Amino acid sequence: MTMFKGIAASDGIAIASAFRLTDPNLSFDKKTVDDSDHEMSRLHRAIDISKQELRTIQQRTLKDLGIHESEVFKAHIAILSDPEFLKRIENTILSQRVNAEYALKTVSDGYVKIFNSMTDNDYIKQRSTDINDVTKRVLSHLLGVKLTDPALIDHQVVVIAHDLTPSDTAQFVPNYVKGIVSDMGGRTSHSAIMSRSMEIPAVVGFQGDLADIHNGDEVIVDGLTGNVIVRPTPEEKHRYQAKIRDFQARTSQLAAFKDEATTSSDGKHPILAANIGTLDDLQAAIENGAEGIGLFRTEFIYMDSESLPTEESQFNIYKTVVQKMAGKPVIFRTADIGGDKDLPYLHTPHEANPFLGYRAIRMSLDQPDIFRTQLRALLRASAYGNLSIMFPMIATTIEFQHAKRIFEDERQKLLEKGVAVGDIKLGIMVEVPAAAILADQFTNLVDFISIGTNDLIQYVMAADRGNRRVSYLYQPYNPAILRLIKHVIDACHENQTPAYMCGEMAGDQKAIPILVGMGLNEFSMSATSILKSRALIKELDSREMVTLANKTVSMASTSQEVLKYVHQALDES
Repeated sequence: MTMFKGIAASDGIAIASAFRLTDPNLSFDKKTVDDSDHEMSRLHRAIDISKQELRTIQQRTLKDLGIHESEVFKAHIAILSDPEFLKRIENTILSQRVNAEYALKTVSDGYVKIFNSMTDNDYIKQRSTDINDVTKRVLSHLLGVKLTDPALIDHQVVVIAHDLTPSDTAQFVPNYVKGIVSDMGGRTSHSAIMSRSMEIPAVVGFQGDLADIHNGDEVIVDGLTGNVIVRPTPEEKHRYQAKIRDFQARTSQLAAFKDEATTSSDGKHPILAANIGTLDDLQAAIENGAEGIGLFRTEFIYMDSESLPTEESQFNIYKTVVQKMAGKPVIFRTADIGGDKDLPYLHTPHEANPFLGYRAIRMSLDQPDIFRTQLRALLRASAYGNLSIMFPMIATTIEFQHAKRIFEDERQKLLEKGVAVGDIKLGIMVEVPAAAILADQFTNLVDFISIGTNDLIQYVMAADRGNRRVSYLYQPYNPAILRLIKHVIDACHENQTPAYMCGEMAGDQKAIPILVGMGLNEFSMSATSILKSRALIKELDSREMVTLANKTVSMASTSQEVLKYVHQALDES
């Protein structure tokens, strides 16, 4: 028996024989060509065939999994239809007089390099996976090589792969593919998301050598802990079979929590909301019993557009969201552009430290025409539901007051024109340490505060969580982080201002007991975390969690000590 570790990407446990999914040989030589027109013709034929295949996969995925999962293939088709992408490949063929394979791979690698450099945004990084996926498909047709067809798997297996594309995952038959292990990817990769939709246990970021797993080896995939056990002993297999039964029973129980209120055992009622970025995400939030939307990332609208989105296009999206939430609260974050989310059509200057530079509210205040357009769309949509707005990357009270003046100006202009406007609450994301320290001053100005832990943690620890050399310092349970979060929540309570959280920490099962003890009013998380978080909170006595929270900030000096206190509190509760 050999045990490996990885990232738990899709809940569940599977036991089956290994099936190594390997890519065909897509290597080629760079060639100088005399007939560039012929290479252009080869390129377009390969692209046309690839697009037709993707349409077929998209329709199959739509039928089997639903619209949310099928959208990735719509995005792949869009890449192959992108005039800029195609033009760069054609120009490379013509200017360098090279074969289509080389031109395609050169341009593709350039895009991937740019996207992979944006280490702090999984959404952007995922685009590199999309580019690689479509490039592999087009290359296969240029080279006349058949891609591996996962749909042909006809017995129960655990798929072992260096990387899994969305195309691969979409073709899995869940009755046969019982688990997934891959070297690459994270919890937010398309293949991980699709694995969760298909309810296939998955471990990604495998911390071992996949060559140690051979075809036919019995493998246990623990998507709850990230453990991968190869050639388990009979005793270990028996133990995991019992864990599978426990997990299945637990999953059945969670479904019953969908329509229940989130209430602790002693009657406290924090709100469980969802973080979303698109209309597709909205359906998952509703299906998982979200009590609101704690973060709508409006920048995705800008990132999915080839030019600045119009007021009308934004209005229609915002209106749809609040209408579908049927009176439940929806918080829209104004565009968090810049840093890792550069928009080519804005032509922003290169910066040495973009995460500390021209981004989010700083850009909005500097380019008020863009900001005002978004605010008008949000103001108009507020007449159709329960809408709030929060400003990202606020560092000073002056920034908030400046943003609020622009908001009030646009609101007054609409009212003077007779446009209906709802009662909008204004808040800020606390992700800059300066704002966290001055939380007591902000609570006199805002309607709510939402703690954005993803950036706050890396700013407090001075460690880029995307940098592997210092990623060990990205510590959500570090007492310094917990003290700062408690300081913000306490300041909110003292001034009767709601305290929310919309970072990854809000859905962390180890952090939730501490945050309940601190009195966090709203937890906003990925939709798939809502039911298990609701079940956990129902088991907690908030009074006991107050004791836990106080211990973590006053007695612990390391993350490990914090986790020890959490485990003790849960065992005793």
